[in-house]
Amino acid sequence: MTFFFHLGRYSAFVCKVFKKPDKHSIFFRQLSLEVENLGLNSFGIVALISVFMGAVITLQTAYNLEMPIIPKYTIGLAARDSILLEFSSTMVSLILAGKVGSNIASEIGTMRVTEQIDALEIMGVNSPGYLVLPKLCATVLIFPLLVIVSMGIGIFGGWAAGVITGEVNSADYIYGIQYSFKPFYVVYSLIKSVVFAFIISTVSAYYGYYTSGGALEVGRSSTKAVVISSIQILVFNLILTQILLT
Repeated sequence: MTFFFHLGRYSAFVCKVFKKPDKHSIFFRQLSLEVENLGLNSFGIVALISVFMGAVITLQTAYNLEMPIIPKYTIGLAARDSILLEFSSTMVSLILAGKVGSNIASEIGTMRVTEQIDALEIMGVNSPGYLVLPKLCATVLIFPLLVIVSMGIGIFGGWAAGVITGEVNSADYIYGIQYSFKPFYVVYSLIKSVVFAFIISTVSAYYGYYTSGGALEVGRSSTKAVVISSIQILVFNLILTQILLT
């Protein structure tokens, strides 16, 4: 019954989030702040993860394809497909669920326990829309950009690792990433990034919004938000893969 309780309350919460903002000027100002806070500030960790992720994928592929009958360009091909299809969308989103999700949950949870949300409600402000909608729009806008950046940096990291270690030369790797390229793989990853952005922002905001108690409960809500967001990302990753790639 707890599952259905949270599902119903979450659905009602999301409906409140999508109510028309009272003042569009305030909404766009908050949106610009959230784009910087939740998106642009995540470029560093996304770039760092992507370059090492690409390097590890390339080296592991090279070590497992030592048979002379397998062409070297297969390393670039395997690295490209792994990065485009799975790592740059799903793995980066899982990392962002920890960084962005905990940020949203702790911020809104702190506002709840310090009665700032109650003050907004007394003034007649739609608090879910005012607090959550800019965060939701910011993540949906910026996550696909982060995924695209991750793809480029990941492929570059794989090229650098392969060339530096001598496992694959530059020409073979570049030929591999160009071989039988399917643009839909990029579209598929961007679709997943939008869905994951929605999950992270709304689930984290939900747990933060319904925090009760004090500072200790804010930490617990933040932990729940990250865990549930990560589980939902894995579930919807399976669902979207089944729908879009089969």
